[in-house]
Parts: sequence; structure tokens; C-alpha cells
Amino acid sequence: MTKAAQFLTDSDRKAFDLEHRRKIRFNIGKYNAAVQTGLGWYDDHELARERASYLKAKAINNLDQYLLQWEENFTKRGGKVIWAQNADEALTEIGKIMQRKKARTVVKAKSMTTEEIHLNKYLGKNGIDSVETDLGEFIVQLNGERPYHIVTPAMHLSKKDIADIFVKHLKIEPTDDAQKLVLTARHLLRSKYTSAEVGVTGGNFLLADIGGIAVTENEGNARLSATFPKTHIAIVGIEKVIPSVHDLDLFWPLLSTSGTGQQVTVYNTIYTGPRQPMEKDGPEEMYVVLLDNGRTNLLAQPDKREALHCIRCGACLNVCPVYKNIGGHTYEATYSGPIGSVITPHLSGLEENKHLSFASSLCGACSSVCPVKINIHNILLKNRQQSVQAGYSDKEEQRAITLWLHGMKHRWLWDMAPTSGKNWVLSRLLGQTGWSKRREGLQIAPKSFKQLWKARK
Repeated sequence: MTKAAQFLTDSDRKAFDLEHRRKIRFNIGKYNAAVQTGLGWYDDHELARERASYLKAKAINNLDQYLLQWEENFTKRGGKVIWAQNADEALTEIGKIMQRKKARTVVKAKSMTTEEIHLNKYLGKNGIDSVETDLGEFIVQLNGERPYHIVTPAMHLSKKDIADIFVKHLKIEPTDDAQKLVLTARHLLRSKYTSAEVGVTGGNFLLADIGGIAVTENEGNARLSATFPKTHIAIVGIEKVIPSVHDLDLFWPLLSTSGTGQQVTVYNTIYTGPRQPMEKDGPEEMYVVLLDNGRTNLLAQPDKREALHCIRCGACLNVCPVYKNIGGHTYEATYSGPIGSVITPHLSGLEENKHLSFASSLCGACSSVCPVKINIHNILLKNRQQSVQAGYSDKEEQRAITLWLHGMKHRWLWDMAPTSGKNWVLSRLLGQTGWSKRREGLQIAPKSFKQLWKARK
């Protein structure tokens, strides 16, 4: 079964799963309420979005200069930089580090780039225990799942679901006390931090002027993952660069407000390299893997380049009517929802993932909430156009469109065509969109308006 066919099958099943819909609407509803409260702290939220959009455009349009500036400043303090063109290169270099450190345990903070390169799977194959330390990631890892949401990995699970997972995998007594569940995870993870040879994090922003990595979180697990192990590896997409550390006073509140409704997240940390002389904590070595993995494919397309402005707040997922009905796992991609439908075809291949750009109502809600003003629904249209131009559309659909277009340009020919032929063209066009699956098929009237008007005269 193709990825597109699997997507349609899974979408159909999830859309009619009423329990799934109840959980998602409850959880997203809580976030939406918090975000509305958070937006009230802004005197001019639209101005903040404009400024953030400008700064990200400035960074992306001069990406080569800012990345080199960042590398120069980071290496001055003893940091080591690995440029990875794709996932295989990143994993190979990370594997070499693990071998040198004789690593057996890795503590890993929440990071979508590590999901993108399937780091846990790679480490597992090499006999290394990789432990997710973010609570949501820890829960889905226990359950053998991928993250469901960019910001909230376990959004699809209720408190009872989580309790059942802990009972099954950690053999605890059944409980409905959320604090006990959190304490169970915390107790298990504490010993992992102190025994792990390597800590892995992502990075929310690369700060070009100081060579720093800014990490924002709510649990403190990223700080522990970067501090206790002797080696810290940060895996960051090349698009995360921003010009200056002073830009964080704009981006940190925007990220937290759009994602969770907070004025600012609980823990905000800037890493500028390994432990320096006279410093009491921090890793002995720090590596940063700068990951391309298809991002330059987007960079090379000026009409779609702004997709690289994304700061991974998850706001577009929370407002998307499609995401709320079919769920995050249905996308079968690292990045789900509207922004995932935009970037996945370019990161993972247009032919195999073109269907994602068609999984949208184009209502524009995603664009309206994006804190950096990415015109998401417009790029989805451009992706669709690109897939058709590349010849990836269904052959029968192409024939139907060709006949319809020829008929519209030559009205006399359309008038001569039999009604059955017109109905065939219409059924092919609407069948591709799923219109006829749960609706009566549309039928062309036996006589055209022109024929009726002529008879009336």
C-alpha cells in the first residue's frame, strides 16, 4: 500500500473514532484557552509577529553568513561542529562519538530533529540505551509510539491511558493520581542522568553573534541531560539560526505564548560550548550537529522558502480542523499538521509525500496564528502545483482535467459531448477529492442552459 493510500485509510478510521476525538478536543481546548489568555499580555501581538517574521527572513535569506558566524563563535570556546547533509551522515558521526566515549546509556531531551533522523532506533541497533527524559516523550517511548504533536508528544492520551501504560511497562500499582505518575517517571529518570555517558538535546535557536544554542523547556530535563553527562551533543536544523542573542526577548515569549499560552517557559538556557576553566559544571565536550536533511531544497525555492521560518510552536496544529480529526500519527511523518504538510514533501521526497499538501481545507487558520507569519496555506497550494507539474498526479485525474479544460476552451465541443461523458469527467474530478465517498455523486443536467434558453425562445 502506498503512503497516500495508507494515509486515507488511517484518516478514515481516526475521523470516526469518537473517543480519540474527545481526547484531542479536550486537550487542545485547554491549550487554546491558555493561548488566548497569554495573548492578552501583548500590547501589540501583530507587531511582534511582524518583527519576528522580518528577523527570520533576514536570517534565512543570509543563512550561509549567519551559520558561518555562529560556527566561528562557537568553536572559539572549544565547541565542535559537525555539518550533516542528511540523516545518514548525522547518525554516522554521532555513532563515532558514541564509540569513542564507549557510551552505553544516553539521556535525551525532547528534540524533533532527533526524531527526524530516527536517533533512538539507530542507537538501539548499536546496543546503546537511549532514554527520553521529557515526560511526554518518555510516555510515548514506553508505549512504542512516535510523538503525536510537535510540542505535546502525548496529547492523544488521557490520564487513564498514561496510568495503564505505567502499570503495563513499569509494573506500578494502578492509580489515577497524576502526581504519583510524574514522581514515578522522575524517580526512574534521576539515576539515568548521573550514569549516562552522553546527553543529547535539540536547540530552539542558534545565536549567531555569540555562538550559542538557546533551549527552552518546562521540565528542566534538558538542563540535566546537558549538564551531568561528560559529553553533550546538540542536533539542530540549520534553519534555527537568528542574528543575535538580543532577539530572544522577542522569540522566547512568542514561542511560549503560541505553544502553551505561557508568558515564557520555565527553563530557558543558552549553551555556548563545553565547561570552561574555573566553571563548576557542564560537559567536558560539546558537539553540535548542524542538520540539513532537505532544508536546502526549500531554501532553493524562493516561493516556499519562508517555511524555514518555523519556530516549532505547534500553534498551527492546534487550530487545524484536519489535524483535530485525523490526529498526529496519521501523517506518518516527523512533523504533522499544516507545517508538516508543507515541509515533509521537501524533506522526505515530494512523490511519496505529495498527498499531505492536499490534506487541508485551506481555511487559513494556520497562517493566522503563526507567530512568524508563514503563509502556510498558500505554500500548500504551491506544493500541490509543484506535484502536478512534476507529473505526480493520478493519470485518470490528468485525463479528466485535460478533457474538462479542452471543453471549457471549446464550448461548442462541450455542448456536443453526451451527458454521460460529462458525468464521467465530473466523477473523476470529485472522486479524487473524496467528495463522492459519503455524498451522492453530482450529475450534469440532461440539457445545458444554452439548450434550455434556445428552447424557451
